[in-house]
Amino acid sequence: MIRAVILAAGLSSRMGRSKALLDAGNGETFLGRIVRALNAAGITDVSVVVGHDRDVMSEAIRRDRLPVGIVVNDRYMDGQQSSVLAALDAIDRPGVTAMMLTLVDVPLVSSATVRAVVDRYQETRAPIVRPVRGHDHGHPIVIDRSLFEALRHSDPATGIKPIVRAHVSPAGDVETSDEGAFVDVDTPERYAQLFGRRLER
Repeated sequence: MIRAVILAAGLSSRMGRSKALLDAGNGETFLGRIVRALNAAGITDVSVVVGHDRDVMSEAIRRDRLPVGIVVNDRYMDGQQSSVLAALDAIDRPGVTAMMLTLVDVPLVSSATVRAVVDRYQETRAPIVRPVRGHDHGHPIVIDRSLFEALRHSDPATGIKPIVRAHVSPAGDVETSDEGAFVDVDTPERYAQLFGRRLER
């Protein structure tokens, strides 16, 4: 079983508001669009990590009836690694073979890319599976259970990136032309460029 986690606990300081609840078009928020892509790819066990603005986020999730579990990270000010560890504690159960990890500010990834990453993991059981485009790498990534303990003991100063980088492989790299797997939306200017609307501060 692959359990998916969406990291959405941060301050969104550069955006000036919660990225998870930004309008992604067609009546969807960033969070809703990501959940839909995951579900369409066959990933139905999805959790979202909340921290900053947790009450607003939780209410929006209930309002939109998003089929996700909510993981509260009380230590979100410690950085992204704290959200990964909170998620891991919540999803690590018998039968879970891997964690799929993605960021709420990468809302445009397609369900086809998610499916391709899942298929590659199921075919190879590579410790890290991720979409790539040349030298670029994107989201979501699948982290095999064999790395869970390494994640738990990762250095807070560097987070999980060194662990991911140490275990990438040709078997786990999924070439894709899906621009959405590589586009992060973390400033009002980037949002306006991609979605054609400006945010009021």
